[in-house]
Amino acid sequence: MTVSEKAPRNNDLIYGLNDRPHFTATVFAALQHVLASFVGIITPTLIMGGALGLQSEIPYLISMALFVSGLGTFVQAKRFGPVGSGLLCLQGTSFSFISVILSAGFMVKARGGGTDEILSTIFGVCFFAAFIEVVLSQFIGKLRMLITPVVTGTIITLMGLSLIKVAMTDIAGGFGAADLGAGSHVFLAALVLGTIVVLNRVDVPFLRLGAIVIGLTLGYVVAWLMGTVDFANLPQVPVVSVPVPFKYGFNFDWVAFVPVAVIFLVSPLEAAGDLTANSMISRQPVKGPLYIRRIKSGLLADGLNSAMAAVFNSMPMVTFAQNNGVIQLTGVASRYVAFFIAGLLVLLGLFPMIGAVLQLMPKPVLGGAELVMFGTVAVAGIKILAEAGLHRRNMLIVAISVGMGLGIAAVPEVLRELPQALRNIFESPITVGALCAIVLNIFLPEEFIELEEDDFDPEASILQVMENPDMPAKAEPASPAAVAQLNR
Repeated sequence: MTVSEKAPRNNDLIYGLNDRPHFTATVFAALQHVLASFVGIITPTLIMGGALGLQSEIPYLISMALFVSGLGTFVQAKRFGPVGSGLLCLQGTSFSFISVILSAGFMVKARGGGTDEILSTIFGVCFFAAFIEVVLSQFIGKLRMLITPVVTGTIITLMGLSLIKVAMTDIAGGFGAADLGAGSHVFLAALVLGTIVVLNRVDVPFLRLGAIVIGLTLGYVVAWLMGTVDFANLPQVPVVSVPVPFKYGFNFDWVAFVPVAVIFLVSPLEAAGDLTANSMISRQPVKGPLYIRRIKSGLLADGLNSAMAAVFNSMPMVTFAQNNGVIQLTGVASRYVAFFIAGLLVLLGLFPMIGAVLQLMPKPVLGGAELVMFGTVAVAGIKILAEAGLHRRNMLIVAISVGMGLGIAAVPEVLRELPQALRNIFESPITVGALCAIVLNIFLPEEFIELEEDDFDPEASILQVMENPDMPAKAEPASPAAVAQLNR
């Protein structure tokens, strides 16, 4: 197809959604998508495997993460009947799932479970939880009435904050390290973190897009030069990874299921936002029947892909946001590029040596990038809360929910008198915070505090002082306009 025959007639896109780019452009665009998403696809598995002490299985688990990401990407772009958005959007594991999956793994490990029991429980729970999204995909409008922005923002903020400890532990050398907090560990983490910060401030889009990949690569190389990486210790892995359904068995645990199910209540809303952004960038409708059908089909594919991921021993799949930036950078929104991306990811997933090499990445190198990624999750939640409006009602919901979630994480002994089954469920800060936010959002009226004319509003007074720094500080009521501006 020549340029003159291409559908889009705007300055942003070279190839539209249903255009077929020539082979060279397709391969080039596909490689950029894979590079931009590669770290995001494998990092959750690296974190889970490292934190739970599953080192011997990490190469295989990384291979399966890449393999199912390729299959899921193909399903999303190809569209099989009502399944798939038909957009150029990649599938990968969201960081939102890491905390609850680690919680499930640590629970099994604490009762003496080995590697197979840990992984069989994680994947068994994720398999059943995935069908929550399958059902909710058809009722996304009603779900938005229950899971409002203040609830979503609170949960996402808690996800990021609860993972900061994992990042800092890796920066210090990793859980159980004999030299925890050594200067060499902190140096490597600072190098990765500094590289990511610097590259995010440059004017070259490609460098900004690849900041995390470049930071991790630089840290890996420097760690090798420092003698902390020994490729002679590469684990013995087969040449090719054969996908085996439920390789580690199949277990289910209600206590582990509840926190994962809570995240599957939120992830459809996050995925709907990513699909909407992808539609906008691809110059597709963002309202009307076609848009609604595309969102429902995309979320249905997310749910079924997550179930498929559990079958093939990988963590849940969601629509990635990373590749939206690549579409803008390349001007290629063709869904046919996704077929090449899917092929590359499946091909990479068949070779476990990739995972074996990545397994040797020192914890401080990974920790430097984790701090950025987990912090970004928390900030994304804060941004949602800010856009929802932090007036009195929402502030009360957020304060109680975040306080309860982080409080339980810091002092789990407060649950000592609860039955063991309930204690296991409520030990998850995500579960506690999410339930608090949902219940408060339902039962607190939108305007539960009325401002009397003579009431003194310190927040509004601060707003007045900020707007007029030369005015004397007086305990006078703010104007109705200032109150309205603050409460919006």
